[in-house]
Amino acid sequence: MPDSAAPNTTPGSTIACKQCGAILAFAPGTTLLTCQYCGFKMEIAQTGGAQIKEFDFDAALAQGQSSQLTSAAATITCDHCGAATSVRSDIVTDACPFCNSPIKNTQPKTESTISPHYLLPFGIDEPKARGAFRQWLKKLWLAPNDLKRNAAGKTFQGVYIPFWTYDSKVDTRYSGERGVDYYTTESYTATVNGRQVTRTRQVRHTRWSPASGGVANAFDDVLVAATTSLPKDKLDKLEPWDLPRCVPFDERYMAGFRSERYRIDLRQGFEIAKVKMQPEIDSTICRDIGGDHQRIHSRDSRYHDITFKHILLPIWVSAYAYKSRIFQFLVNARTAEVQGEWPYSVPKIVALVIAGLAVVGTVVYFYMRSQGYIP
Repeated sequence: MPDSAAPNTTPGSTIACKQCGAILAFAPGTTLLTCQYCGFKMEIAQTGGAQIKEFDFDAALAQGQSSQLTSAAATITCDHCGAATSVRSDIVTDACPFCNSPIKNTQPKTESTISPHYLLPFGIDEPKARGAFRQWLKKLWLAPNDLKRNAAGKTFQGVYIPFWTYDSKVDTRYSGERGVDYYTTESYTATVNGRQVTRTRQVRHTRWSPASGGVANAFDDVLVAATTSLPKDKLDKLEPWDLPRCVPFDERYMAGFRSERYRIDLRQGFEIAKVKMQPEIDSTICRDIGGDHQRIHSRDSRYHDITFKHILLPIWVSAYAYKSRIFQFLVNARTAEVQGEWPYSVPKIVALVIAGLAVVGTVVYFYMRSQGYIP
């Protein structure tokens, strides 16, 4: 049975080095907290293959957030992009990891939120993320040279981004049409060597008939980003994530990193999950209809046995201002997959078009010359 209780954790706290008192940071790709000043290392105890639990969706909605953790965490809200991220209480000013705007720390706010159940620890460090980003920049042929030069030197901030995952069974009643192809022989006239000849060909037709029925689907770990601070299409392209490698939420993995508070709540997230489930449901309906072609006129889906998890996924984020616009770059901190937005260089595009026209013109010239149109 799914567990409806959230883990009792306190995000945003810091861990001091036992030798020198400095703040420890999690070392990506390891299970260690390290001190950059004295080299002290602390092992994060591993749970030894703990089973990943699912949490009851309907129970969480019925209880509201009264049974979930209410935590006081230092939260910075960016006035420019609206992102709300956690930060150490000793930091007064900082830069927003999502838009690079200057932001100022506030007093800790007590907010009722569903605590993360699991997270994927950072797997690659910032230098490796920057290296992957620079390789990615080299492939942007149409980006302005000054952007590529300046962006290559940008640093990245490690941020844990909130996500929901949903499991659900879906029963769908539908109505539509089944199309079955058949062929008829058709005569036509063609000109061959200056003479009119009669030939035949097969012409395809489709016979449509009503179809209706019911199908069942089961979905596992439908992933929904619970942030509005990063472009959805770029986040989707950072997939896949190795979700089976998630570990129970432990604030020690967050040492030295920022985390964003979710902006899309549990109910809103499931509505997005429904949209992501729809193509698979439609494919199942089409297979059930059969025939050569299918039309779906109506569908009524009932979702049940819904469970969820609140997880944090690691992303290296950088933002770059170019001609009054903010461009974001993202690196999957597990696979080094890079995604981002960039402006196009108008001179490069014009040069490319001119070069293309020149190639076409050259081909046309030699063709016409070979046909005797040009001496």
